[in-house]
Amino acid sequence: MVEWLKPGAFLGSIVFALIGVVIFWLCFIIIDKITPYNLWQEIVEKQNRALAMVVAAMCLGISLIVAAAIHG
Repeated sequence: MVEWLKPGAFLGSIVFALIGVVIFWLCFIIIDKITPYNLWQEIVEKQNRALAMVVAAMCLGISLIVAAAIHG
């Protein structure tokens, strides 16, 4: 039988995925609060593409850290 089809493994994957998403959003909110401006407003309303690329890189970095922490 395939390992990931077992109910325990499947539910564990769902739980870890949800934990990862929650940690990611908490980190994003913290970084948004410590920056001197509102990231969402700068990116969406003012179309600041440079800031959007920096935030995208930050999101990838946080995601990699969370994934490594959960996996390892």
